[in-house]
Amino acid sequence: MSDDALPTLSPEAVRAALLAKTEIALIDVREEDPYAQQHPLFAVQLSTGRIELDAPWRLPRRDVLIAVYDAGEGLAAGAARKLQAMGYSRVHLLASPDGNGLAAWCASGGEVFRDVNVPSKSFGELVEHERHTPSLSAEAVQSLIASGADVVVLDARRFDEYQTMSIPTSTSVPGAELVLHVRDLAPSPSTRVIVNCAGRTRSIIGTQSLVNAGIPNPVAALRNGTIGWTLAGQALAHGQQRRFGPASAAGLAAARASAQALADRAGAQRLSNAELTAWQADTHRTLYRWDVRTPEEYAAGHLPGFGSAPGGQLVQETDVFAAVRGARIVLVDGGPETDGVRAAITAHWLAQLGWQVGWLTDPAPFSQTGPWQPAHEAFPEVTLVTPAQLAQQRGTLVLDFSPSAQHVKAHVPGARWALRAQLTQLLPSLLAASDVERIVATCGSGALARFAAADLATLTRLPVAVLAGGNTAWVAEGLPVEAGDADLASPRIDRYRRPYEGTDAPRAAMQAYLDWEYGLVEQLARDGTHGFQVLAAA
Repeated sequence: MSDDALPTLSPEAVRAALLAKTEIALIDVREEDPYAQQHPLFAVQLSTGRIELDAPWRLPRRDVLIAVYDAGEGLAAGAARKLQAMGYSRVHLLASPDGNGLAAWCASGGEVFRDVNVPSKSFGELVEHERHTPSLSAEAVQSLIASGADVVVLDARRFDEYQTMSIPTSTSVPGAELVLHVRDLAPSPSTRVIVNCAGRTRSIIGTQSLVNAGIPNPVAALRNGTIGWTLAGQALAHGQQRRFGPASAAGLAAARASAQALADRAGAQRLSNAELTAWQADTHRTLYRWDVRTPEEYAAGHLPGFGSAPGGQLVQETDVFAAVRGARIVLVDGGPETDGVRAAITAHWLAQLGWQVGWLTDPAPFSQTGPWQPAHEAFPEVTLVTPAQLAQQRGTLVLDFSPSAQHVKAHVPGARWALRAQLTQLLPSLLAASDVERIVATCGSGALARFAAADLATLTRLPVAVLAGGNTAWVAEGLPVEAGDADLASPRIDRYRRPYEGTDAPRAAMQAYLDWEYGLVEQLARDGTHGFQVLAAA
């Protein structure tokens, strides 16, 4: 099939769909780093090397309108055909005479954005702009802590992020948990509440959640989060373990009343089980179903068909958890301790972000257990080798398809790290050694390696196998590993280095990131497709 056989969709048609709020998925099939350098506001990153693993759960309706693009790397056509082979019936290339869909978007006057999770980050800036969300500088918060003032600092990020680096004395209370637990963590109305994240978005959204919920305490965001703290020359803590406890009956009742009232005001829908069934039966609409509780609660018991998306991260990463703009989203919280708080508060934000969202008021029993297992395409048939067998083999080229950060941290000795999308170009040089007799593909779990092995089988006559259980099984067997980046066959473009992650980002990069966030409101105005509606003060 030639490229001409693939239908095209113009940038103007994409923008028209966004403005009309009809369903569309604008898919950037490059790796995360080039995607993060420049992309349209509602473009979602789905690398061509992971389509079989990620498209089934991110694009659950196979007849949704899809526009695929790259920036001239030659990836889009292959990715589009791969989606067609998986049963997606309305796949298009973003129209471009030279195959560069991003250039076509820009040439049509389309705005482009930097970084990741941009819809949520730009929305956070709009919230602060319109609601004047209160904030305090790092120096002011440090002074409060040092003076022994009546203040609590609540970290709205994931617990693992909090453990990596956090404000001294702070407690981990991820996003959607704030309204539920703040009354117990700050029982005196005179206690000052400070909300922080690494940068700005989750600080702003968390603080405004508490303001919207009407808690009596003075509340403020830590301006610019841990980045601002670092730029002020103040020391961060590492490895802190403070977490919220169970909600009291009084705290739960107050949180439930305020969260549900906010969801109603924002236009989120209260859904019964019968109404959920009707949404699920509508084959003309994409439906995302998310459980917004903690991963631990989800694993202990959840509704069939619902994935795990803790509420704070769902609001932060809408481009990941809802790749089809214009889709429906249904949320569930549930259980006698937290019923209708986290789902409602999350729904009130998603509604402002322009989604048609509902939350379950009477969830059925949580009959399934275990961690979330995202849907994926059926694995191809492959030959498996055990870690013990691989350890004894000679003349074996081991190709590692893990995220590059995992490879650098630890990998099978001698394994070469590669991007699946680059195999055709890489394989001749990788096989240049005369003693290569076979290829073994691996990754963290072995899942992606199975699809990569199927590709390899079409590119070489050498025997190809997959390491059973992947690198995880290798380590579990106590076999030796190597670290470092000496065995990279591909450039490390699979992940964009976020200036607000870790503890070693350059100060200039941190400040540049903050300056970028400050300009997002103006970018939203120039783009004109966002459809955000910030809830006014009551």
